[in-house]
Amino acid sequence: MFTGLIEHLGTVSAIHRDDGGCALTISQSAPILVDCHIGDSIAVNGACLTVVEFDVEGDGGYFKIWLANETLSRTDLGDRKVGDQVNLERAMGAHVRFGGHFVQAHVDITATILKRALDGDSLRLWFRLPEPTAERPSLLPYIIPKGYVTIDGASLTVTSVDDAERMFGVMLIQHTQQKITLAKKANGERVNIEVDMVGKYVEKSVLAALEGGGGEAMRTFVQRIVEETLVNKGILPSAPVSNDSGSIQ
Repeated sequence: MFTGLIEHLGTVSAIHRDDGGCALTISQSAPILVDCHIGDSIAVNGACLTVVEFDVEGDGGYFKIWLANETLSRTDLGDRKVGDQVNLERAMGAHVRFGGHFVQAHVDITATILKRALDGDSLRLWFRLPEPTAERPSLLPYIIPKGYVTIDGASLTVTSVDDAERMFGVMLIQHTQQKITLAKKANGERVNIEVDMVGKYVEKSVLAALEGGGGEAMRTFVQRIVEETLVNKGILPSAPVSNDSGSIQ
């Protein structure tokens, strides 16, 4: 589990590819390796990856990770080149403040940077999601104004959503622009997107209730919402209201 608060910017120093995937070496990372162990999880541009080798002192502190083909197909990490910076965050400790939001670092899909505009010292960015497919449905139902979205591992607040154009926007304050890689990426580049997992669980629970599954409390809740909606639209008559004496009004 992660928070989406980027701790450090590392630098890609080596890339080795084969048919099975890709090995990355991330250097200049000593500040996040002081308590590292083989097998630890580090989020790299928002993707949870396992440390297979590390050295706190060599090359400014480096660690190696392995990217399976699934990871390469879901993220922008296959686009990275030697010299590129990447956002880094260690798995959340139980003793730290929880300043971002629940981030699994399981990237859902990539989006494309569409445009940007300065707003005082802040930077507005807009992104376009790809056309949905049966294998990878639309993520727009989980992206709402003032909700959370994780972009390249950074927890950010959504400022606008345009479902028809498959677009959404965020704003980066000056401090955030300096602490993550997003402001340095060009229009047309890909970014890693993870939507708020709470929305996914809510949707699954509601769908289960509508299909006859789920708990009795959830089924009753959904039934009440549906009935209230139908009454408000005039499709169902309003239920009679009883007064304190028990008579129907």
